[in-house]
Amino acid sequence: MIEFEVLWGKLEKLRKILLQMYSYLDIDHRRPALTELEDMAAKPGFWDDHNAAKEAIAKTNALRAFVRPYDELAALIDDIAVMIELSESEATEALQQTALQEVMPMFEKSEVMIAKLRLQSLLGGKLDACGAYLTLHSGAGGTESCDWTEMLYRMYRMYCEDNGFEVEELDFQAGEEAGIKSVTFQVDGAYAYGYLKAERGVHRLVRISPFDSNSRRHTSFCSLDVIAKLDDEVDIEIQDEELRIDTYRASGSGGQHVNTTDSAVRITHIATGLVVAVQTERSQHKNKSKALSMLKAKLYEYNEDKKRQEMERFYGEKGEIAWGSQIRSYVFQPYTMVKDHRTDEQTGNVQAVMDGAIQPFIEAYLRKNAAR
Repeated sequence: MIEFEVLWGKLEKLRKILLQMYSYLDIDHRRPALTELEDMAAKPGFWDDHNAAKEAIAKTNALRAFVRPYDELAALIDDIAVMIELSESEATEALQQTALQEVMPMFEKSEVMIAKLRLQSLLGGKLDACGAYLTLHSGAGGTESCDWTEMLYRMYRMYCEDNGFEVEELDFQAGEEAGIKSVTFQVDGAYAYGYLKAERGVHRLVRISPFDSNSRRHTSFCSLDVIAKLDDEVDIEIQDEELRIDTYRASGSGGQHVNTTDSAVRITHIATGLVVAVQTERSQHKNKSKALSMLKAKLYEYNEDKKRQEMERFYGEKGEIAWGSQIRSYVFQPYTMVKDHRTDEQTGNVQAVMDGAIQPFIEAYLRKNAAR
């Protein structure tokens, strides 16, 4: 016999969870803000100021990332109630069972949606909704580390593609023999920084080296810096006399990476020693503009850390790019395993991780930080 009381009980629990989410996802404030931005985008002349329009769209997407999934969950819960009522009204138990076959997958789908919304609720940091600047630096290990840096660059590009983030390369330095010495790229999308900040640190690779004729096992290191891409509401003033600006000829892996003029720009903030470089645009003016935006983002994080008197946080949990400082290990031989040393999250499917399946590590990091 079908126990409809149990199903109604499960539905009531879903409704209570939905009510709780309305509060801690701040839907009461996010929804009118989203409506206001959508109305603004529908008005004539919205694109007259291209930069302001892009900023408005970014804010719209950040709000929509919470409001839309919440509304979809609410609609699903309503559909479940309708399906239970229909099942209950069927004349025979056999017909009721047939109708309920559609209800159970709906309950399962609701659990998945709730888990996703709970994860998003952890992204409440001041800058979490922003885009991000990521910089990969090869560490101890020479050519091996440069090759490892290229592998990680591919991994993050695939992760971004799978999650609907846009990637734009800003600076590229090829390794002397193979791979990448360093690369800086910009990631745009709702909550890109909120998710990718979990990846800041040193990443360690253990494998049989393809560059070693004796097929020995090597250990390589690469560091990842992640900083938020600031919007115009965060005011960072930089005076011209505080900067040293150098121009040089763009270099890279060939094709679009190579330019024949001194269009690449490197900016050094003299007081702090912070350095940024952009070389991907053919216009020196555009490269300078992007470099200044990145420098402002670095200075913001630098100053925030200075206020807290925890300057080591500027490097995340990165430290020196060598032994004993890694946040995650990727072992290809003698066994296969990827393990995050901060959360103990691990998997034996190394290939899936290298193809961008790093969300479980990011989620584990966010949950652990929220529990502190």
